[in-house]
Amino acid sequence: MASQKPTIPKGTRDFGVTEMVRRNYIFDIIRDIFQRFGYKPIETPAMENLSTLLGKYGEEGDRLIFKILNSGDYLASIPGNTIQDRTSAETAKYISEKALRYDLTVPFARFVVMHQNEITFPFKRYQIQPVWRADRPQKGRYREFFQCDVDVIGSNSLLNEIELIQIVDAIFSKLNIKVVIKINNRKVLTGIAEVIGEAEKIIDITVAIDKLDKIGLAGVNKELSEKGISENAIAKLQPIIALSGDTAQKLDVLKEVLKESTAGLKGIGEVETIFDYLKAVTMLSTVEFDLTLARGLNYYTGAIFEVKAKDAAMGSIAGGGRYDDLTGIFGLPNVSGVGISFGADRIYDVLQELKLFPENTANITQLLFLNLGETEEKYCLPLVAQARAKGINTELYPSSAKLKKQLDYANDNKILFVAIVGTDEMNTGKIKLKDMNQHKETELNVQDLINFVTSQMGLK
Repeated sequence: MASQKPTIPKGTRDFGVTEMVRRNYIFDIIRDIFQRFGYKPIETPAMENLSTLLGKYGEEGDRLIFKILNSGDYLASIPGNTIQDRTSAETAKYISEKALRYDLTVPFARFVVMHQNEITFPFKRYQIQPVWRADRPQKGRYREFFQCDVDVIGSNSLLNEIELIQIVDAIFSKLNIKVVIKINNRKVLTGIAEVIGEAEKIIDITVAIDKLDKIGLAGVNKELSEKGISENAIAKLQPIIALSGDTAQKLDVLKEVLKESTAGLKGIGEVETIFDYLKAVTMLSTVEFDLTLARGLNYYTGAIFEVKAKDAAMGSIAGGGRYDDLTGIFGLPNVSGVGISFGADRIYDVLQELKLFPENTANITQLLFLNLGETEEKYCLPLVAQARAKGINTELYPSSAKLKKQLDYANDNKILFVAIVGTDEMNTGKIKLKDMNQHKETELNVQDLINFVTSQMGLK
């Protein structure tokens, strides 16, 4: 029987050495910035109870949750003798009690409720873990991908929003990606739904508006109509969506449009406060008010954010917002939080497209000791240990193979420096150091070699 060629599920990927080094470059920068602002790490399980996740992301989100079949004879739990007339959604509750997490925010809310007596509020946490969505794979959209979340919960202060914007700016400045940070407020969208007479349809309206960049104004209007929004309300919505001018001008118009909406005016006030505070902060990124930004997730209640790369054709590479009572669904009401999620996979694709990865991201091993025989390898072992102790990533080739094979190994693995120790070097206490890029050889004692490699590799 012929062996079957192995495959992996669509929307997932293997990561080779170069990709992992580059991914870790991204994660290290994000983690460093998170911690610089005082955020602490946690992790939650890949699996959550399905009941924890359902109903938190809207209808579209619920459909994209990867459900896990119950162990054992899962079909035996379905009532009756047949499932022919049941929908998949109805059947799922009998055969699936668990699911892969859809994002990190809802599991975080669950974590806060379960550990509320162990943490101090306001609680500032970050989380870098994979999430899964049963989406249609396409460029920049995967079924398994990493999110890098940063949230503060237990504080209503808009200073938290300012801090998150600063974190976004710091991370993308460090990554050399020019971005625009778009800001809106769900209360403003709520006010718009109220003044056009469709307050009950706020979710449908925000989900449709959020697709403006993808399907255009005609597509948004069509979806609104299909959701039962009246033609009169859709007509009233057009000039609001098409607002022009700078942030102050847009807000002045909205104040007049939303003057009868308490929620809308409060949202405008929050937006004004954020932009006023940002005047006191030095920012490299562009920050703009975007009324069409809606973010489809149901749990946002205040400020909402979306980040896009200026120079790459990619969707959102980070996004988030304020949620006033996400923990309430788990029994801990009135705990407000705000957070932003960074899409590591999309950030990777942007860095790749713009050729922004540092040249040395593929260099794991920095120094390779060649193996010239049993006596030489014993002599080299303590030298290798000394180099490692000084922070140099160092290998000793595991066998006394032909020199060409060992040098090919160094070239294939992009190892910049090769140390050669033979009989003459052991007698003189010197090491012959070969620069693989410059094709130069230098004889140094071990301390001078360590100092030289450390200096060349930019190590401390």
